[in-house]
Amino acid sequence: MKSITEFQTHKLVKAIEAKTALAAEGKTPEEIQQNLGATFKLEGDKLKFFFNALDVAAQNIEKLSRILVVSLAEGENAPHKAIKIEEHHYIPDFQVEARQPILEKPTKGARPGQGKGKKSGPKSSPWGMSPEEKASKKASSAAKAKAE
Repeated sequence: MKSITEFQTHKLVKAIEAKTALAAEGKTPEEIQQNLGATFKLEGDKLKFFFNALDVAAQNIEKLSRILVVSLAEGENAPHKAIKIEEHHYIPDFQVEARQPILEKPTKGARPGQGKGKKSGPKSSPWGMSPEEKASKKASSAAKAKAE
């Protein structure tokens, strides 16, 4: 697979809006193509690819990140969502959603929510206990010793 060019979503969305506005004004497809070429500074094959990519983007606009224009060598299979126009394939590339993290299974004999024997609760400070926490811990351990 040989990549020819690619078009980003923000450029395609602006072009789709411009294309629909020009079509509403009653412009012919040739006039629309010339106007888009002048607006986005494209000409020749790049303009032809861009105009075809607009049709592909209009079908797949939700969560689209870009359109890749590629040519395939003999024997290569086209990707699943590729659309062939003339001798090139237009592949819509979509944004991928972040997946939910997989929760670890508790070990045998552990209580639910404990994970793999880790201490529960957040650590109060990355540098250890504060002087106030040390004093309260000493006082509670002294009280336990007196009670015994």
